[in-house]
Amino acid sequence: MKKIVLLLLAFLAFANVNSQLLDPVKWTSKIEKISDTEYNLVFEGTIEKDWHVYSQFTPDGGPLPLELIFKDQKTNFNLLGKAKESATKREYNPVFEVDEIFFSNKMKIQQNVKITNPNLRKIEVRLDYQVCKEVCINQDKSFTFVIPVKDKTTQAAETLSIPNDSAATLLTPKVETEVATVNPAKPVPNAPASDEEPTKGLFAIFIIAFFSGFAALLTPCVFPMIPMTVSFFTKQSKTKAQGVRNAILYGVSIILIYVLLGTLVTAVFGADALNALSTNVWFNIIFFILLVVFAASFLGAFEIMLPNSWANKVDQQADRGGIVGILFMALALAIVSFSCTGPIVGTLLVDAASKGGIAPIIGMFGFSLALALPFMLFALFPGWMNSLPKSGGWLNTVKVFLGFLELALAFKFLSNADLVLQLHLLEREVFLAIWIAIFGVLALYLFGKITLPHDSPLTHISVGRLSLGLVVLTFTIYMIPGLWGAPLKLISGFPPPMTYSESPYGVGSSKGGDSAAVVLPEGAHLGPHDIIAFDDYAKGLAYAQSVGKPILLDFTGFACVNCRKMEDFVSSDLSILKILKTDLVLISLYVDDKRELPKSEQYVSKETGKEIVSIGNKWSDFQITNYKANAQPYYLILDSKGNTLSDKPESYNSDIKEYGAWLSAGIAKDTKGNQSK
Repeated sequence: MKKIVLLLLAFLAFANVNSQLLDPVKWTSKIEKISDTEYNLVFEGTIEKDWHVYSQFTPDGGPLPLELIFKDQKTNFNLLGKAKESATKREYNPVFEVDEIFFSNKMKIQQNVKITNPNLRKIEVRLDYQVCKEVCINQDKSFTFVIPVKDKTTQAAETLSIPNDSAATLLTPKVETEVATVNPAKPVPNAPASDEEPTKGLFAIFIIAFFSGFAALLTPCVFPMIPMTVSFFTKQSKTKAQGVRNAILYGVSIILIYVLLGTLVTAVFGADALNALSTNVWFNIIFFILLVVFAASFLGAFEIMLPNSWANKVDQQADRGGIVGILFMALALAIVSFSCTGPIVGTLLVDAASKGGIAPIIGMFGFSLALALPFMLFALFPGWMNSLPKSGGWLNTVKVFLGFLELALAFKFLSNADLVLQLHLLEREVFLAIWIAIFGVLALYLFGKITLPHDSPLTHISVGRLSLGLVVLTFTIYMIPGLWGAPLKLISGFPPPMTYSESPYGVGSSKGGDSAAVVLPEGAHLGPHDIIAFDDYAKGLAYAQSVGKPILLDFTGFACVNCRKMEDFVSSDLSILKILKTDLVLISLYVDDKRELPKSEQYVSKETGKEIVSIGNKWSDFQITNYKANAQPYYLILDSKGNTLSDKPESYNSDIKEYGAWLSAGIAKDTKGNQSK
């Protein structure tokens, strides 16, 4: 009986330890036949509640994007375009300062392939992805798709869920599996959208576009056309009701034209392609140049105009009258006002491209709605036109103001490219200096100290212009402390992060000089908050033995959100920071380090059967093999010989007192052990 009890306790202990190995996504897969040479590979994941998986379109600098890695692709098969995804969500992450794109609850990935080797019998694919909740897990799952024999029913391949094994096995056609009969003549349908749409991001796009439309309305190309157009409709119409109807049709036509533009952009580039482009270096550089050109145009250097012949031909069609004539009148407005609206529309489409999906359509709808509303409202209530301000120099002031905003926004795109390439040409201080200069000059312009081409003579400034100048000047002064390390939360996400800086502590800070004078042990580097840290276990262990201190073993990741939160908000607390700097040796092992191991150090894991080819693979396997866990952040207190001191591991914990007590308990246990010796 005693032996049975002991065996039961051992089993429960084993089960408890292995329960730390998390696998929040359960996969199934199948292959669908499109033709004799084309197939659709389908991966469907069911994600546990509150967990989420990052999309392949997650921007650089954020969490790890999903990646499909195909084995022996060359000479065997070709990928037909980018893998398609089911609907995703988008949320701004203030830690990484990017928009995260992720799946929750359900996800579906589809990749079309064309077989080029007629003797090919299987396709092997590995999905690399990151799944997060309070902790993050870097996962990879392997799939084998068996190519159906010609003229046979397509066989579905289903993934087995095997505990503690990240290399998932797929059933062969000999085993009973789900059968998917596909009509080869019909294309594979797109993945269904999830029930939860990313409405928040689209709503933000709509609001920005709507106010941009009002800004375009107040430019010299558009504003004078309001009374002219409304008067034309009311005078040419036989009755007041007909004039109102025609003006409303005119406004609806404006909306249709711009929405069609957004639809064409989405259709030509594709919803996912736009988002992929937004994180591309060359895309960001090209749009930096475009926005600088737009800004120069608004500031008066030159006019961006479509050919006059276009406007003349459209104007001739507008004389036809009726609904067709009204439609061409709206098109004429879009062409004639292009020098003012073009830069704004271009900027909106660039911003919408970063959102992907139907964002360009939503953006153009918001913009055109704001542009069309005044024409419709003034047609309904013509008496309101008497209250409109007269056209004059103030319209050019609006145009110049928009030019300065375009110029400031341009440097955000250049900063994106610099961050991706890690060139350090546009670090935080340089970016802020440029913005301070731009908004400082804008303030001087609004105060009338600077004039630009096309400005009317200015004998005095209005109260409205003075107020706007004071707001811009206040914003300029607000940015100046950012050069000395102020966080500038109002513009978070626009300048590069604090770590991407000439001096992470701010210009002229003595703290940076002190940290530079620290003599580091061999293999160590200065981690967050100048904590001496090791990223190699053996070197950190050797140092701990030489100084006789316990170890804080930190399994982390470059793209782990909660790891960064722990560093930013918990490790920075003075009580915690003192412990980390004086009482412990910090060893941080990055499980997503993609650097390849030397060939002589690569191996196959005895625990998982995976090939260990990168530094991140090595530390992930180290965590799984020794601690039966695969989540990050994951903390342990070890003695200087590598023995575990903590009663239990610690994970993400924003309670500073609780985390501090856990650290102190581990250190006390080490001290007690040393005294007993």
